[in-house]
Amino acid sequence: MLRSCRGEPVDRPPVWLMRQAGRYLPEYRKVREGVSFMDMCKDVDRAVEVSLQPLDLLGTEAVIFFSDIFTPIPGMDVEIDFAPGPIVADPIRTAAQVEALRQPDLQSAVPFVFEILKTLRSEIDSRSIPLLGFAGAPFTLAAYLVEGQGSKNFSFLKNMMICEPEIMRLLLDKLTEMTVSYLNAQIDAGAQVVQLFDTWAGILGRDDYREWVLPYHKKIASQLNREQAPLILYVNNAAHVMEEIFSVESDVVSLDWRMNIDEAVRCAKGRVSLQGNLDPCSLAATPECIREMVQSIAAEAEPARGHVLNLGHGCLPETPVEGVRAFIEAAKGL
Repeated sequence: MLRSCRGEPVDRPPVWLMRQAGRYLPEYRKVREGVSFMDMCKDVDRAVEVSLQPLDLLGTEAVIFFSDIFTPIPGMDVEIDFAPGPIVADPIRTAAQVEALRQPDLQSAVPFVFEILKTLRSEIDSRSIPLLGFAGAPFTLAAYLVEGQGSKNFSFLKNMMICEPEIMRLLLDKLTEMTVSYLNAQIDAGAQVVQLFDTWAGILGRDDYREWVLPYHKKIASQLNREQAPLILYVNNAAHVMEEIFSVESDVVSLDWRMNIDEAVRCAKGRVSLQGNLDPCSLAATPECIREMVQSIAAEAEPARGHVLNLGHGCLPETPVEGVRAFIEAAKGL
């Protein structure tokens, strides 16, 4: 995994799945029973257990710690809940609200995050399995904070961008500062790779993407301790801004399933490794069909600087476990 992220030679692509610890696993549902999502994220023993389940049960080749992109946000004095996605009690829509957001003392705000990472690292070091940390990108965090929850059109967010851009910039600046600190703290706690998730940046056209997303990605990439942990950048639904994504010069670009890998290889020009990009719905197919799709993805990605096999988005709750197992076995059979 680490060699692929850095573009070093490997005998085949490593494999893991985004959202690989989740509701598709009966063992996860058993551990989660009777526990709220936020309590689950704070429970070190449970979070460690479910983080390890895909490794122990399915043979994934990386462990990503169980958490959520909104885990550090309450430390900024924002009240949130999950139903199941993040719900912001008082959406951020004024300059006064943005100015009131504080930079959290992460060691006191989310000590459980670093305890989970340290415990996981000690559990998997002897197995030569890398540990991944992650964070939400500023634009996606802002999308939820301004809207108050997920949205079809993000009208409040876009109105702020158009009518009150100075408020939006201040919000993104604060979120960027927090994200850099959060990811570097995860690296210090044992994360060997970190992934930045920008789920909603793909709602923007190219010009808006260049203004409201790209500078913040570049700032984060430039301020992380990447000698210690490579950076994976994931932007969902963003085939139209592929050139911008590669200009960040992260270590890895994770592709959603809408992006053609052969086109991404050409666009990357050897600057970064690639990750992806099977459609999560494809895990409902037969093992033979999944194997053919994995072989096709791997063949298209072969000219890339490096390749990590993964999905093009997170594993869905209704995903058959056998489909996940077939995906991992197909990858290992390359």
